[in-house]
Amino acid sequence: MKKAIVLFSGGLDSTTCLAYAKSQGFECHALSFQYGQRHFAELQAAKRIASQQHVPHIIVDIPISQFGGSALTDSASSIPDYTGEKKIPSTYVPARNTIFLSFALGWAETLNAQDIFIGVSAVDYSGYPDCRPEYIQAFQKLANLATKAGVEEGNLFIHTPLMHLTKAQTIALGITLGVDYAQTVSCYQANEQGHACGNCDSCMLRKKGFAEAQTPDVTTYY
Repeated sequence: MKKAIVLFSGGLDSTTCLAYAKSQGFECHALSFQYGQRHFAELQAAKRIASQQHVPHIIVDIPISQFGGSALTDSASSIPDYTGEKKIPSTYVPARNTIFLSFALGWAETLNAQDIFIGVSAVDYSGYPDCRPEYIQAFQKLANLATKAGVEEGNLFIHTPLMHLTKAQTIALGITLGVDYAQTVSCYQANEQGHACGNCDSCMLRKKGFAEAQTPDVTTYY
């Protein structure tokens, strides 16, 4: 069985991505980050889901919040409500996916894994530049240039199974894979119980996905 690193936040997309990677026969290793985000509810969800799925899971502490620059890591900044605009919002965390993928790449080399999964989408998303196909292609090229495994074998792959799916299509996929979305937390400002605000970008895209998938929204809102 081939090993794979799955970037795993405990949210809707990453949980679907984990279920997909498992369905493809990969031995999955889940990787989460405590990077100074506003709440721990999503990480608690990640721990719970990884345990239920019997997937090895580690949480790495990288306090990039000390750099500032994002409403997700600065408690003095307010989380904006969803607007539907395509400009990059204040919730963008500078270089976040590059940092996350770099850690995943390091763990992959250690485990002799050639595959990394990340649940990014360029369809129903908040406009973050590090969620686009051209970014992933560039990082995969970098991965094969910058590592021993890449230089010697040249076969490191970044998988993005949700890249061209709407949120509704992602939810439909997850349901066929047995994902329990009630266990996931996606809200940018969830409370300690993991209940969602219902107004931020992440919540509104999630609501839209359930509505378009004609599936009951199992999210608990406060």
